[in-house]
Formats: sequence, structure tokens, C-alpha cells
Amino acid sequence: MAQDYTALPDDLPAPADDGAARHLEGIRLPDVSLSATDGGRVSLARLAGRTVVYAYPRTGEPGQPNLVADWDAIPGARGCTPQTCGFRDHHAELVARGVAQVHGLSTQTSAYQQEVAQRLHLPFTLLADPHRAFAMAIRLPTFEAAGQILLKRLTMVVDDGRVTKVFYPVFPPDRSAAEVLAWLERAPSPAT
Repeated sequence: MAQDYTALPDDLPAPADDGAARHLEGIRLPDVSLSATDGGRVSLARLAGRTVVYAYPRTGEPGQPNLVADWDAIPGARGCTPQTCGFRDHHAELVARGVAQVHGLSTQTSAYQQEVAQRLHLPFTLLADPHRAFAMAIRLPTFEAAGQILLKRLTMVVDDGRVTKVFYPVFPPDRSAAEVLAWLERAPSPAT
């Protein structure tokens, strides 16, 4: 039976706040170059202005089984495609609220990410951290499934290379972009 990655099950378990992202707010990001789905390279530390970066475990591929049979039972694992679609659908609103760039981030390879970027018609790039150089440098929260280390879902608002706001845990994932928009409406503009 084909998996519908755009929908979320009603009984999806919510992840708990384990405190694993508490250290991120206020840090300066490390200068780590990441492959982007547009063929370029991006260092989040070097981006000027306000950036929204959402980290996710891994996107599914239509017609392919989940990484593990109980993927939906892992709190926070399911929902990468709905989260990505949310940022796609709210992209113009994010830009209108002062966001200079949006990036998705996972440990999947850029070649794998290119399929989802094309299929979902993303107006932003996905960044690949398959060796977890960036993730380890700032101690992003992770979990293991089928022998793979995957990022736990979180969203960061970054101003000129410094993390201003962290959303963690993110649940439900399809509301992630809307939560960022709501925060942007209340938040002060980034310092210039």
C-alpha cells in the first residue's frame, strides 16, 4: 500500500521537550558549508539578514517503504513532507515579514533532497548535512532509526548568523511555518 506523505495520521505521537535544543538560542552558527539543492553551497553563518532554517529527520519517497516499520510510532519522526509543504505554502508571507531566506536541513544527501525539492516545487533550497558536520558543531538534537542518525525536528530563526529563536519540539509538523509566522508578527525586527 502506497504511503501518503502529505497527510498526517490522527494518532501521531507528540514529541516531548527533552531540553536538547535549549542551548541553541543566542549562539553564533559555525561556518560550515552545506550542499544545497540548487547545486550551490550555503554557510548559514554567513547569511545576511533573517533566515528561517527548519531541521527534519528525512523525507519519504513515493512508492518506497518507511525507513523502519514503526516510523509513525516514533514521536516527531513523521511529518517532514507536510512541514516542508507548510514552508512552501507560507514562503511569500515569510518574505513579507522580513525573512531573507528559508532553508530546510536534513542528514539526507543533496541528491536525495533534489527529488523532493522538484516534486514539491520548493521556492527555497534544502541543505544536506549527511556527515552531520553542522549538526555536531552546534549539537542539534538527533535520534537513531535503522542505524541512521537523524535530526530531530526543530526550527530556528537566525539573524546574521546568530540564532534568535528556536521552536522545539515542533508539533504538529504541518503547523511549523504558521507558528514561525505568528512569532514573527510579535517579534522585534532584527537589528540592522
